[in-house]
Order: sequence, then C-alpha cells, then structure tokens
Amino acid sequence: MSTHANDYDAALTRARTHALEWLDSVPIRPVGPRLSADDLLAGFAAPLPEQPTDPVTVIDELAALAEPGLMAMQSGRFFGWVVGGTLPAALGADWLVSAWDQNAGMRLATPATAAAEEAAAGWLLDLLGLPPGSDVGFTTGATMANFVGLAAARHEQLARVGWDLAQNGLCGAPRIRVYVGAERHDVIDLTLRYLGLGAPIVVDVDAQGRILPDTLAAAMDATGTAGSPAIVCLQAGNLHSGAFDPMRAAIEVAHGRGAWAHVDGAFGLWAAVSPRFRQQLDGLATADSWATDGHKTLNVPYDCGMAIVARPASVRGTFGVHTSYLPTDDAGPGDPFERVPELSRRARGVPVWAALRSLGRAGAIDLVERLATHARTLAEGFDRIPGAEVLNEVDFTQVCVSFGDDARTQQVTARVLADGVTWMSGSRWHDRAVLRVSVSNWATDADDLAQSLASVERAAAL
Repeated sequence: MSTHANDYDAALTRARTHALEWLDSVPIRPVGPRLSADDLLAGFAAPLPEQPTDPVTVIDELAALAEPGLMAMQSGRFFGWVVGGTLPAALGADWLVSAWDQNAGMRLATPATAAAEEAAAGWLLDLLGLPPGSDVGFTTGATMANFVGLAAARHEQLARVGWDLAQNGLCGAPRIRVYVGAERHDVIDLTLRYLGLGAPIVVDVDAQGRILPDTLAAAMDATGTAGSPAIVCLQAGNLHSGAFDPMRAAIEVAHGRGAWAHVDGAFGLWAAVSPRFRQQLDGLATADSWATDGHKTLNVPYDCGMAIVARPASVRGTFGVHTSYLPTDDAGPGDPFERVPELSRRARGVPVWAALRSLGRAGAIDLVERLATHARTLAEGFDRIPGAEVLNEVDFTQVCVSFGDDARTQQVTARVLADGVTWMSGSRWHDRAVLRVSVSNWATDADDLAQSLASVERAAAL
C-alpha cells in the first residue's frame, strides 16, 4: 500500500496541537511530574487491543496518559542534571528529521542529512577552536561520545606498540593504563568497562576537582614503562564545581609519555565558544579527542552527543566496515557510520545544524555566556539566604549549595522539589550533601531566577 500525505495529516495535526499545548503550559506548570511511573503504568499497560486503533485516537490517548508524568525540562526553572531545553529551530528540524525518516549512516544513500551534518561538524570545530579536519560523529549522548574517543584511543595506542586489535582482540594485548582525575564523571569508568580496559589509575585533584599535572606525571612515571600504551582522561567542566582541568599542562604530560589525551566535555566543552572562558581552556586543541553533548548547553532535542577525534584514521579504523551491500561515496570524507558505533541511526546532526544556523557565532557566544551569568546570579542569591553556603568557585554553569549539615540540606532540597516552582537536584560533593544547580536552558530569564531563589529561600526558612 502506498503512503500519501493525507495518511499522516490527521495524526500530525493532533500531535502538533498537543505539542503546542505542552509548550504553552511549561512556563506556568509545576516543574516536576505529578505522578510516578508506577502510577502511570496501569493506563499505558491496558490490554493490547485486538483490532487497529485510529491514529488520532492513539495520539490523543498518549498525550492524556503522559501529561501528568512529564517533567518540564524545557522550563527556565529546571536546573537538574545538566539538562538543556530545546531551541525553536532545533525542535522544528527534529520534527523534519522524523518526517524524512532517513537512515543517516551512509553518505551516498542520504546525501542531504550527510551534508547538513558535515556542515554542522565544520561549524563546531570552528566555534570550539578544535583542529580542522577532525572527525565529528553524532552519538546518542556524551556517554557514547566518550566511548568513541576512548575506542579510537585504544585502537591507536595498541597499534603504536604493534598490536593489531581487529585481528587479535584484547586477549593477550599489552595493558593500556588509563589515568583519570579523582573527580571524573562516572561515565568514564562505565566507558572503560565497555571497552574492556578495566579500572583506571586515579590521580589527585585540587579542591575544585581539577587534575594536578605534577601528580599526573608522577603517577604515570610510577605505574608505566617507557613507551607503554596509555590514555589520559581530562575534564572540561567538573560535574559539581564546573571547573576545567589545566589542559595545556596536563596534555603536555600525557603526550610527553606517549599517551593519548581525551577530554570529557559533556557540558563544559562549550565554554571554548566564548572569549570570556577560552583562557581557562588554554591548550584544549592539543588533545587527541573530545566528547560533548548537544542536548545540554547547545539546547537541541534529545538525543545528541558529539564525538570529536583529531585523527580520523583512528576512529574509522575502529568503527569502519566495508561490505558489498553498503554503497560508499568514494569522493567524500567517509561515511557517517565510520565515526559512531551504529550503522543505522537518525540524523542527529541536523538539529545541530539548525541550532547553530539560528544562533550564528554571536548567538552561540551569548548563549554560553548567559548561562554562566545566570549561574553566578543564582550563587549570589544563595549567598544572601541565611544558613546557605555556596561550596564551589562558580567557574561556569554549576553551583553547589549546603544548608549546614546533611540532614538539613536534604530537607531543604526535598522542600524545593515539593514546592514545584523549580527543580534542583540533590547530590554529594566532598562528602557533603548539596543542592546542585546546573544552568543549561536557553529560556531561563531573570524572572525564572527570581522565582527559583524565592522558592529556595522559603524552603530554607522552614
């Protein structure tokens, strides 16, 4: 049966109506969901109908069932887990990506999405000041972006000592020592498990979580042998403080010992867009690979990460596959599937193209700097609340607050969430309970900040 536009018209019209109703509700609704997954399951898990259901009915049912369980992550008062909102152009592009339904793995088969992603990749390298000609792969998020960078590192480090990973596998391979800061994100350890590299060697950090280059050098000298394969994982944006590792010094230590330098910059890599923060990331471009998210600071829809590798041969040697049934574009810069773990995927880079096209260079700089300014405003507001203490130097977009002992901090956090005006997630840092604030949404404005601070002040006053 052939498909026509009118087969989709009614369902898409209803979806558009529900989408706009949702977006209209975001500024005024409580930020948190009203029902839990267990509460909602009975409605979603009704017996499967024996007969087909009209698509419009399905869309209406879906919207009604989901509404009380939705978190208003697009709200300007949502500050949880480093989750961004969605720029209008990026959302519109994402709708088109679904309508076009392109399998974006092959350049010859889907040239439009390949061209958009290649253009977006070029803009990213330019904005972030990373080496031209680096490969950029669009992944599900920063977890898989780190996976790509570290997989490329594993490939090259073993090849450097004469081990053919593709032929021989990991059994019997020389050990790759991986060095990480004591406050790296746990996703690095997770990725190392995925890659079969085992537990990393942990290096001391300063009070804000920045790796200490001298300590890194001493650790590498004490645990490795000259020329042995090694990877150093650095961080652009500490999960709690937002601080950046000293890139130039740490990368010089790594490269001086033959190691691959990888940067986990899930949200903090975007600081390199701004002249205001660029000095704090001095030396960033001398690394070998970088990972970041689009659905954090750039504010494109879920899911979208970016894996950037300065040595294309390493990443393509890891993920590339050549077979008769996959047509290749020999004239181009390689197929998209050679830069990511999936052969089949949606065109995640198209919303990135739309976001950057809509922002332009000035808009991208303004977005990054505005988020950081909002974080500073929140920190200053917390300082005025009796009993509150900001624990971190607010280097970028993260703020961690204590309200005394752990029990009281947890009570304040629970009251803030119950109030519904704002969402700020709890965490632990330096063995203390904290209210952790991540400023990531393009839509956050002065009124959102004022309402959020007032909510925290009320919670702290009880």
